[in-house]
Amino acid sequence: MVYDQTTKSEPSETSEDIRKVLIPLIDPGHARPYLNLATALLSPHGQILALKVLEVPGGESLSAGAEKAPLYRASMEELNAQLPESRLELKTLVRVAHQIKDGIAETAREEKCDLLVLPWKGYATSEERFFGTTIDRLLEHPPCNTAVVRGRDLAGCKRILFPVRGGPYAEFALVIVSRLALFLQADVTILHCEKQFQTPGFGSRAYRSFLRRIQLHPHIKRLTTRSGDPKDAIIDEAKSHDLVVVGAGFNPEPQDYFLGPVVEHLAQNSDKPLIVIKTTSAAPFEQKPRPLSETVDKWFAENTFHREEFSDLEKLAELKKKQGVTISLGLPALNEGKTIGKIIRSVKESLFDTVPLLDEIVLIDSGSSDGTQRIAESLGIPVYVHQQVLPAHGFHCGKGEALWKSLHVLHGDIIVWIDTDIKNIHPGFVYGILGPLLRDPEIQYVKGFYRRPLATGKGGYAEGGGRVTELTARPLLNLFFPELSGVVQPLAGEYAGRRQALERIPFFTGYGVETGLLIDIFDRFSLRAIAQVDLEERIHRNQSLPALSQMSFAIIQVFMQRLEERNTIKLLEDVNRSMKLIKHRGRTYSLDVKAISDCERPPMISVPEYQAKRRELLSTKWGQSIDHGSPCDHNGSGRYAAGSERLQLQRLSASDPQT
Repeated sequence: MVYDQTTKSEPSETSEDIRKVLIPLIDPGHARPYLNLATALLSPHGQILALKVLEVPGGESLSAGAEKAPLYRASMEELNAQLPESRLELKTLVRVAHQIKDGIAETAREEKCDLLVLPWKGYATSEERFFGTTIDRLLEHPPCNTAVVRGRDLAGCKRILFPVRGGPYAEFALVIVSRLALFLQADVTILHCEKQFQTPGFGSRAYRSFLRRIQLHPHIKRLTTRSGDPKDAIIDEAKSHDLVVVGAGFNPEPQDYFLGPVVEHLAQNSDKPLIVIKTTSAAPFEQKPRPLSETVDKWFAENTFHREEFSDLEKLAELKKKQGVTISLGLPALNEGKTIGKIIRSVKESLFDTVPLLDEIVLIDSGSSDGTQRIAESLGIPVYVHQQVLPAHGFHCGKGEALWKSLHVLHGDIIVWIDTDIKNIHPGFVYGILGPLLRDPEIQYVKGFYRRPLATGKGGYAEGGGRVTELTARPLLNLFFPELSGVVQPLAGEYAGRRQALERIPFFTGYGVETGLLIDIFDRFSLRAIAQVDLEERIHRNQSLPALSQMSFAIIQVFMQRLEERNTIKLLEDVNRSMKLIKHRGRTYSLDVKAISDCERPPMISVPEYQAKRRELLSTKWGQSIDHGSPCDHNGSGRYAAGSERLQLQRLSASDPQT
């Protein structure tokens, strides 16, 4: 028996919000239909997350995925060209997992997605599985509301059939149906199937409640009630419709009634496009915590990049422009006259003159006496002597002090620092560590790493550089901060970060600056906020063993200080801040005591002069009348070299978004 009712056409709004839609993809080249679907379902200002899961065999470490991850990321790069609307925000993700379904579920939970769209080929290769192993297991405990989709192109679907019983799934399924109808300009038929021998037209209490909510919906043109076998009723109605949307609540339906046999029968006996909606449980699924070692392995595979992934500078510049951010390069230097000219020319030509990736390049000098400042000025680079920046706060010797004060001097939303003793400079030392920050807004801090040949009197070795890293920093990280044990070169001098992160972190003034920054960024923003990039090979001057010993001594003190602050260890006495150096005198030895300790500068955001300067920048457009502080030459006279002002002001033309 059939009862038909034509509905009224006054509009009705739904309160359901779908702000994040996750789409796992097997072949990104065929993503357009699912991007179109996500576009239809998204709330205003929503975001599409396109995911590709790299499956690592169960017996292998997840870190093995680092080898193929760049290829997977490259395959996702062209998705923006498939977006139906340029205003949409698309985020591409590559995740590693031992099983694809785990990678999908974890991503949906981590990203707090509102809807998971699962493309379905329309059949399963196993008789024990309906949708297939991955989808079936995901639907056992869906990480969020989920839509299983059969049929790529829905553009021609003008009549949508929505079989409904009422209940938990119906409200959310109606949101899906109504937004699809609006996007496709389609009409909707609601079909209610009553159990056999039930009073015709009466329906269940859940359905009657649901019916009251849809009376005024503009796209629902027809309500139909049928009694008898729902499988036959749906198949019969589907013949005159272009798309079928069915749903199920979290609790399994009776096997002799709606979801299982009905959906299976529909899939097997109708070739119509099909969307199956599965809603989540009211009680969140409790996931077992991941072992620490596996967490590090996963981070290593997902957050380790290669500079060649970002070698398309035009794309990077376009990302920068789209995000409305500015980028500053700070060059900390002390007597680097042999290398500073080549570094500036290489970076400036590629990343400032040819492609507008950098907005300013500034030398942060520590009092060089070998012409370093003069060379920089002759190339049109502003020079600041760190001892003369923020004079009311005094000064300390050390690279960390120069970096801390450079936050006050530089203007960009993203700050890049590279060492200035690099002999084999390549623009990739800069764009490599910028790439992850421009690709992923969650990343706050990026470290470079590389092969470091060790020079000797008789030539050199292909490996062997970074002795303090391997003998001091990495062992201590593994021991006390194991989450950071996947960082290849924690002491590397090439790194970049977002101002909003760097200005909130204290800086050690000397050798401990890299260690302190890494630990503090991790503590404040989590491991996911850190990335690392392979910069290939770095050739620079190697220091003597006594100099490396002093460096290690300072770095160990930083570890001890952070461990005490965490109450991880408690020393009986204060850490000794002086080191006895062994001196070789002819055929004898002696001891020379040297005080070695880093001071700790507070977060720059707490400095009143910095706060005042940021407020001024907020109220002024860069490129107009801005007080840039007091750039100093090596004589401290405060003059600019020819062309320096143009270089500093030309590109800084966006409003500063920082507070």
